[in-house]
Amino acid sequence: MHPVVQKTLGGLSPQYYFRQFFFGLLVAAFVFFMSTQGGRTMSASMLFFTIVSTLLYPYSRFVYESIVGFIMGSNVFFVNIIFLLVIKFFTMAICWAFALFVAPVGLAYLYYHHSKVER
Repeated sequence: MHPVVQKTLGGLSPQYYFRQFFFGLLVAAFVFFMSTQGGRTMSASMLFFTIVSTLLYPYSRFVYESIVGFIMGSNVFFVNIIFLLVIKFFTMAICWAFALFVAPVGLAYLYYHHSKVER
C-alpha cells in the first residue's frame, strides 16, 4: 500500500473504522429510505453524495470526537438516556452530512501524526 494511503485512510484502527462505518451505513440507509418514499427515486448525485459521506464518515467522526475529547477532558456527565440518544443521533447526522468537508481535516491530522511517529 502506498505510504500516503496507509498513513491517512489506514490511520484509524480497524475496530474504530468499522464501528463508525456501521453507524454511517445506518444514517445512509435512513437517508435512502427517506429519499425513496412516495415512489420517488434517488438522483445519481444524491446517491454519489451518500456513498462518499458514508465512506468518509469515520474520519469526520474522528475529528468530532477528538475536539469534544479535548474540550470535555475526562469528565463524566449523567443525563437522561433519551436526551443522550437524541444528541448522539443528531451529532452523527451532522458528522455524516458534513463528512465531505470535515474528513479532510482528520485525514490530514492522521497523515501528520503517522509521519511524525516514523521520524
